Amino acid sequence: MNGQSVAEANTAARGRRPPMSLKRRLLLYLLLCAPAVWAVAMLVSVDRARHEVNELFDTEMIRLAREVQATIGSQEQSGALPAPPPPEGSAEAGEADVRDLAVAVWDAHGRRVLNDREGVQLPHRPSATGFVEEPLNGESWRVYYLQSASGEWLVAAGQRVNERDELVFDLTASQALPWLVVLPVLLLVMGWAVQRALAPLDRLATELAGREADDLQPVAPGQAPGELQPLLVAMNALFGRIEELLARERRFTADAAHELRTPLAVLRAQWDVHRHVNDPRERMESEERLRAGFDRLERLVTQMLALSHVESVARPTQAAEIDWRPIVEQAMSDCLPLAERREIELACEWPPAGRHAMPLFGDAQLLAVLLRNLLDNALRYAPARSLVTLRFGDDRMEVENDGEPLNADELSRIGERFYRPQGQQETGSGLGLSIVRRIAALHGLEVSFGPRVDGRGMRVTLSFAAPRSAG
Repeated sequence: MNGQSVAEANTAARGRRPPMSLKRRLLLYLLLCAPAVWAVAMLVSVDRARHEVNELFDTEMIRLAREVQATIGSQEQSGALPAPPPPEGSAEAGEADVRDLAVAVWDAHGRRVLNDREGVQLPHRPSATGFVEEPLNGESWRVYYLQSASGEWLVAAGQRVNERDELVFDLTASQALPWLVVLPVLLLVMGWAVQRALAPLDRLATELAGREADDLQPVAPGQAPGELQPLLVAMNALFGRIEELLARERRFTADAAHELRTPLAVLRAQWDVHRHVNDPRERMESEERLRAGFDRLERLVTQMLALSHVESVARPTQAAEIDWRPIVEQAMSDCLPLAERREIELACEWPPAGRHAMPLFGDAQLLAVLLRNLLDNALRYAPARSLVTLRFGDDRMEVENDGEPLNADELSRIGERFYRPQGQQETGSGLGLSIVRRIAALHGLEVSFGPRVDGRGMRVTLSFAAPRSAG
């Protein structure tokens, strides 16, 4: 079943299309957006051209109607009417297309006294003034009606709308044709520009592909564009964190190999002795030594795994407001067998009613490990039949015992990996306080060591590394 699932996954992976490259994506966007923007610009240009053409021809029609009306007024006494337009195609007409224009005049009684176009009869509308759209002979005409001041004459000047559309089309086509010819060249130039603009990415990819697996040197920014600078800064920071992690792993592996060598050698020697012991009492003592050796080895491996876990954590993953009471109950319950064996009393002092015990936002499981290691360390180094006190304040937590005070050199080395002060009878790995320091650092806390207020014993204090802002 597993083999079938893997095969199906591989088949799906082969059938899946590879992700589109950034270069191809940019080119695709440019190829789609450039013609779209060009088309929108053409629509705007056509609209503006139509507006200007309408404005020009409407002005000419108004002027024509006024001139016709003025001519009729001046010739009213003689009875002469304006001459009809020259025939189309004649030398007098030039390049004009008189079929697209028409002029009509009516007197006060509605009689048509002038119609310069045969086959086109502009409709008589006595009450109309200004521009009117009229359908004539299946085509749309724009007609301007002008009433005389005396009301004796009504002049109409009309033009076929199609003539205006032809002019707009001709104007737009004359502008669009060069752009259509240049558009492929423009797209090619944009493709070249995209390739040149993304060249730093190609160089960065080539540089990273040629690196060895352990080469974590920062990438030199060089002449990288500004958009790549944040990426390079983040990448270099990532390289730094990976190098720090690898250094910790190498140090941990070296320390583990060094520290495991001694208990394994002792266990091997004890086993060799145990195999040759025949006396029952000596054999029982040998078994006790073997059991103690295995306990020490088990504790060492457990602490090493715990240290490896907390050092691999960059920040608390399950951060929440901490309730110390269940954490204290769990840690004391875990340390109770050691306290009973050594006949040591465990006590916890809380702040007065109405005050919170060291408000903190963090990972309850990690803090339980921290507190358990603090109490375990205090119990192991305290004299038998003494007192270990856990005390909470508003901004700190303290663990005290009645152990012998340490000198300045020993205090400076407290918390180092695998370091244990001389003269200790209890087994230990020297990793508990290293774990405490790491978890404290993850929660913005600092650990300090020193004697109690009376100058005797040992006190470990956890407090906030920097003053917290109010509120």
